[in-house]
Amino acid sequence: MTVTVAELLAEGADRFSAAGLDCARQDALRLLGATLGAAGLSLYLDPRRSVDAEAIARFRAWVDRRATHEPLQHIVGFEEFRGLRIAVTSDVLIPRPETEILVETAIGRIDRGARVVDIGTGSGSIAVTLALERPDLRITATDASVAALAVALRNARGSVSLVASDILSAFVRDFDWIVSNPPYISAAEMETLATEVRDHEPRSALTPGPAGTETIERILDQAGRARVILEISFGQENAIRDLAEAHHFAVEEVLPDLAGIPRVIVLSRHGWK
Repeated sequence: MTVTVAELLAEGADRFSAAGLDCARQDALRLLGATLGAAGLSLYLDPRRSVDAEAIARFRAWVDRRATHEPLQHIVGFEEFRGLRIAVTSDVLIPRPETEILVETAIGRIDRGARVVDIGTGSGSIAVTLALERPDLRITATDASVAALAVALRNARGSVSLVASDILSAFVRDFDWIVSNPPYISAAEMETLATEVRDHEPRSALTPGPAGTETIERILDQAGRARVILEISFGQENAIRDLAEAHHFAVEEVLPDLAGIPRVIVLSRHGWK
């Protein structure tokens, strides 16, 4: 019996709608596209294309997984980030559009030839993108998780230096710039997150403790003379400003995301701009 692209898309979308997933049609399209190695547009243009039995079985197995609210990125094994295909697993945070604002800020602000460290690199998306778009930079990426560094190694392909380190504890030298998308969700907020995030992404990459600012405070403790670019959470700007002042940092700039939420903050030591 012939099964077409249109029939499989409808089957997947129906399963996802029944499971309470918000983007049922889009998720079905992405899974089928990954199954067939095809772009979504090509599937729309050829809805009557027949699909072979092996691909049907793979697609349906992936639909079963997604219907349990497993992140789609874990199923297909990657996420797109600034035009790059970044490998992801359950050991790392899935790169998100908000973090592209941090990367854009770093690309535009960091001076040529600077020594840069990406703290808590996870998949390596920040460090790898910076290395590609700013090849003049000397970039080191760190993470306390060896499993996360293994994923970053797949994505970096020699473009950055990778070091296992809890913040900067493994280093005796200073860096010119620190970039980081640190864990910043408070422990109480964790319970409000979507199932895909709360139950499938690494907790250590999401929350550092009760306040949500614990890792940021540790970064500022160890930053030395480096200037710092951080991604921050909704409603966190004032707390970060207070931490910055307590650690003798000045706030240079705060940049909003597309929703107008303060999302990236740039800090420098007083007198070290």
